[in-house]
Amino acid sequence: MAMNLCDARFFLVAAAVSFILLQVHLFSTQTQYAERLEAAIEAENQCASHSRLLIDQISNQQEKIVHLEDMNRRYEEQSDQLRVLVRDLEKKSLQGKSIHAETSVAAVVIMACNRPDYLARTILSVMKYHSVVSSKFPLFVSQDGTNPYVKKTALSYGQITYLQHIDLEPVHTERPGELIAYYKIARHYKWALDELFLKHNFERVIILEDDMEIAPDFFDYFEATAKLLNKDKLKDVRKDRQFIRPEICRTYNFGEHGSSMGQFFKQYLESIKLNDIHVDWKSMDLNYLMEGKFSRHFAKAVMSATEINEPDVVSKAKNAEGDVQIQYRDQSEFERIAGQFGIFQEWKDGIPRTAYKGVVVFRHQSLKRIFFVGPDSFRLLGISQA
Repeated sequence: MAMNLCDARFFLVAAAVSFILLQVHLFSTQTQYAERLEAAIEAENQCASHSRLLIDQISNQQEKIVHLEDMNRRYEEQSDQLRVLVRDLEKKSLQGKSIHAETSVAAVVIMACNRPDYLARTILSVMKYHSVVSSKFPLFVSQDGTNPYVKKTALSYGQITYLQHIDLEPVHTERPGELIAYYKIARHYKWALDELFLKHNFERVIILEDDMEIAPDFFDYFEATAKLLNKDKLKDVRKDRQFIRPEICRTYNFGEHGSSMGQFFKQYLESIKLNDIHVDWKSMDLNYLMEGKFSRHFAKAVMSATEINEPDVVSKAKNAEGDVQIQYRDQSEFERIAGQFGIFQEWKDGIPRTAYKGVVVFRHQSLKRIFFVGPDSFRLLGISQA
């Protein structure tokens, strides 16, 4: 009986110990769960706090977007109002002037942007010779942008019709590294020419830039040669077009500072001679300048010149009697020989600057002419090389 009672007590103690251990384990587990639950609740609270912060930031950004959209809308409205105002000013300006495109020789437009001092110098040069031909050559200034001093300069002359081009569109260049300024200039040219050809119905437009002075016979030259344009049946041709020009310039470019950043100014442009003698172009027979006649006239001059070859072409040209011709095979040879004479070596779209049918003409330290003759020039001029 005593043994049974002892065994029962032992089992009771063992059960109690097991129960206590179980309770301890349960308490430990509950504690861990409670800690994890607390951590989860804290993480959830942090997440909710971050979410509220993000919502606040998004809300602020949306408010800013709405504000910017509102500003952009008002800006566009102001731009539209400004365009209307500019058109009204143009109409009022035209109403005060007698401009008859059908009786004019050509419109003259000075392209300007942000150089009021240059523009003033150009206008003064034009005004020296413009008053007696004002009805034949209506004068315009087209400004790209809103520089107030340029506008003030243009509007200070009653003889000038002021045009303003406002371009707010972004520029996307075709190739990396290209100057945006050239794209802006091209847009301005397109707009100004549309205004003069389409809106004002001029048949011819003479373009000057705001860094040019003109020669005394500038207007007479264009009036005389306008008759040639009227006769020219190829004037609408674009491909393979050839240009001719006076040997002595009728404009002088003084623009050392501008979009091209003074490129070549000191080396080539500054020393160019502006014609200072009045030539009575209207009394001259200029029919030889028509296509066909001029090609034959020019070919004869080239063939009459003495051919010289390298080396020492500069000294050979200097010692030769009369005009000389020097043939070049390609761009690199042209640039090398041109460099020896110190003339502009620029080459654009497969031809050198100023070339007529591949031939560049200049005078070098004397009255004799030097003809740089290209590889296809004889064929283009109709000259047989038998």
